[in-house]
Amino acid sequence: MTAVESTKLLQKWFSHTTSPFIANAPMLGFTDPEMANAVNQAGGLGFISGGFNFKPESTHLSDLEKSLVNTRSITGTTSTETLPIGVGFITFSPVGFENAVTILAKYRVAAIWLAFPKADIDHGSLVQMIRDSQKKNGWDVKIFVQVGTVQSANEAIDEGVDVLVAQGTDAGGHQWAQGAGLMSLLPEVRDAVRAKSASDRIAILGAGGIVDGRGCVAALGLGADGIVMGTRFVATAECPAPEQIKQTIVSATDGAVSTVKSVQHDVFQSTDVWPAQYDGRAVIGISYTDSQSGVTDEEVIQRYNDARKMGQDHRRTVWAGASVGVIDAVVSVDELIKGIQQEVKEVMARITANI
Repeated sequence: MTAVESTKLLQKWFSHTTSPFIANAPMLGFTDPEMANAVNQAGGLGFISGGFNFKPESTHLSDLEKSLVNTRSITGTTSTETLPIGVGFITFSPVGFENAVTILAKYRVAAIWLAFPKADIDHGSLVQMIRDSQKKNGWDVKIFVQVGTVQSANEAIDEGVDVLVAQGTDAGGHQWAQGAGLMSLLPEVRDAVRAKSASDRIAILGAGGIVDGRGCVAALGLGADGIVMGTRFVATAECPAPEQIKQTIVSATDGAVSTVKSVQHDVFQSTDVWPAQYDGRAVIGISYTDSQSGVTDEEVIQRYNDARKMGQDHRRTVWAGASVGVIDAVVSVDELIKGIQQEVKEVMARITANI
């Protein structure tokens, strides 16, 4: 199967989408049904987050079900139809994941995104759990797995997933602590899919540092069938992020030096529960600057908590990718997706003219 035919897998699976294929990352706390629906309406694939706690009493599960009920209402989808939305999960603590699968099957979501397992543990058991439910319930669902290394890509291919989300280290938010940018990662992931003769059943999405049509063209040229954006979708009108976070992203320049990869971003806000193989990229803010100047972690955490109690967001970690400097305005989701797709055509025309 050629790269062009491989790209068509995504439009075949998600018939409402337009080309090139664009999805939003399922960012915890920064996605909701309204935003995901706006992505769908603009021709992309909308995702929400399902969280990371799958125990029966988890608020993540109850919030997920409420979101899916809301999505069904917004989209006018019946109980027998596929719900045109994807749900993403953080999987380093997968105990009780079957509870999430039960909810997903009930609402017949279109896609499930798995990311961030513990070291030396792949997603095999979770993929099989989904496939068993898919067969039992006659449920048409596609499985996305986020990968940041060629090893994790090979594991996901062998598990029979539908989509690899290849995340480079320019990405905002959590990622592999030791990894490569898309320039190195995507071609090798594409080669791995080809080597296993899986190009007729697996699509590849590029993620990490893509914010416009130029980045989309680059990802497609490197072997992706479509793209995922996180940071760029935060700076949209429909994203439920606080306005201060959106403005921090818009005002940032020179993303290579205004953002940094560090586990400290989680330490400052007491979310440092991630396995050691992951860190995160965020805008260098007050907390990080305080820490670098010698303020103890305990004091930085106290300052963060005090600010939150006062309803202030200025100490909140602003997860953002290294291309943040290219983002100069908060726009609607529709304007973003259609603008990128138009820019892709213009860039391709310019490239063709110079060949």
